Amino acid sequence: MILGLPKEIKDNEYRVGLTPAGVRALKDAGHEVLVEKTAGEGSGFEDNLYQRAGGRIVDSAEEVWATAAMIVKVKEPIAPEYPRMRAGQLLFTYLHLAPDNELTEQLLKRKVTGVAYETITDRRGTLPLLTPMSEVAGRMAIQVGAHYLEKMSGGRGILLGGVPGVPAARVVVLGGGVVGTNAARMAMGLEAHVTVLDVSLPRLYELDLQFGAMLNTIYSTIDTIEENVLAADLVVGAVLLRTRQQVPTGAPAEATATS
Repeated sequence: MILGLPKEIKDNEYRVGLTPAGVRALKDAGHEVLVEKTAGEGSGFEDNLYQRAGGRIVDSAEEVWATAAMIVKVKEPIAPEYPRMRAGQLLFTYLHLAPDNELTEQLLKRKVTGVAYETITDRRGTLPLLTPMSEVAGRMAIQVGAHYLEKMSGGRGILLGGVPGVPAARVVVLGGGVVGTNAARMAMGLEAHVTVLDVSLPRLYELDLQFGAMLNTIYSTIDTIEENVLAADLVVGAVLLRTRQQVPTGAPAEATATS
């Protein structure tokens, strides 16, 4: 099969769908991989690394899309990429179709088969391709939140870990899944006072065993959310919102941070 690796064009997207190691693995399996020129530049992978791995560098995204039977991306196609999709093509990427009716219509109209990373499940019913992104989201939530607590960023001048004689910040994490666990871990690593709220007592029990006295775990109700959020310096939202689409129990969610 001929696989195509176009450069991501969505605003502020620097990732790439395949590393040179991934290209090499596909090449060794008997596939041909077309790589758009500078596709991996934002992730620190120069063209010569892809060439050494067996990839073929092409000059334009149009050539990649027109030739490849399967396109490997990171983010969903955006408007300039719609005309490049063609019937029978396989698209392997994060799609997140629920809020994007236009993209859904385009995939149907152009008869493209989309395989969404975020929907792939393993034998345990978990989401192996979404989980790493949720881990990143949880850790980044604390990093970004700490930045915006700084005075120069418009915050109140609060240091998450405090200093001798000054109390540490109070961090509240709503949700104890993959995002919430990683956010709590990062905040505790910075010596903040951390509380996790969740509606699952078994999950709170697991977190209590994992982190011990370093972490406060509280069953989530309207009252406990209100009480803890109002007292917090940093709040991380890490709750999986159920929709009509069936999502496995314990699946990760995206994270947001507010202060």
